[in-house]
Amino acid sequence: MRFTGKTVVVTGSGREKGLGQAILQRFADEDANCVVSDVAVTPEVEGVAAELRARGAQVAVIACDVSDAAQCEALVAGAVAAFGGVDVMVNNAGIGFMMKPLLEVVPADWDKVIAVNLSGAFYCTQAAARAMIARGNGGRIINIASQAAKTGFPHLPAYVSSKHGMVGLTRASAVELGRHGITVNAVCPNHVTTGLGAEQNAYFSKLLGFASVGDYLANMAAKNPMGRPGLASDTAAACAWLASKDAFYVTGEALNVSGGEEMH
Repeated sequence: MRFTGKTVVVTGSGREKGLGQAILQRFADEDANCVVSDVAVTPEVEGVAAELRARGAQVAVIACDVSDAAQCEALVAGAVAAFGGVDVMVNNAGIGFMMKPLLEVVPADWDKVIAVNLSGAFYCTQAAARAMIARGNGGRIINIASQAAKTGFPHLPAYVSSKHGMVGLTRASAVELGRHGITVNAVCPNHVTTGLGAEQNAYFSKLLGFASVGDYLANMAAKNPMGRPGLASDTAAACAWLASKDAFYVTGEALNVSGGEEMH
């Protein structure tokens, strides 16, 4: 097993059928210790943890509002206390449901999205990197960006800006952390129908004039070279590769996982 004895922390991983859950499921299947984290510990979060334990993983559950730097430090400290260190930090927590035209976005909307999507990734990167450096074994930091980190989309100005910023954070972090044996990369999936994705489906199918969500998804699939939207497992597989020994010399990259929909 590639990740036996390794500890993986995934923020925003407490939603059933969410992207964070899928990422942890992939690591659990390869024998990693898993840290489930979301803004609060709810029955849904506990259910995600229970499903991972049923796969044979050792699991810790730690609440973290990533927009609060102190909570990000506490998340990493909790993972270290539970398992002895952090080997892989996946910055997955994000807000993508604030969909409004550019001119209707109010400062509070903008601030909230940037605080979670970008500042949260920064705070968790800092906290994880400090722990990795202190331990001396290197590590992997993976930022879950988006196709929206490469291409602009309407009615998502804060989201698109935050995801572009996440790629900048990835590159800047990679430059400084490489000498410590820490790689930093971003994964840029196209549309994945998680709970968040379902909200976007409903909104954009109406905005773009489709008769139904099904018609919208069929059009999305038809435009994709691989003939379908993304799956959570596609992103999870990319994370597992970036965390593996095979990807040690890969850092500062923003890896498209889009079936060819995004090529730059």
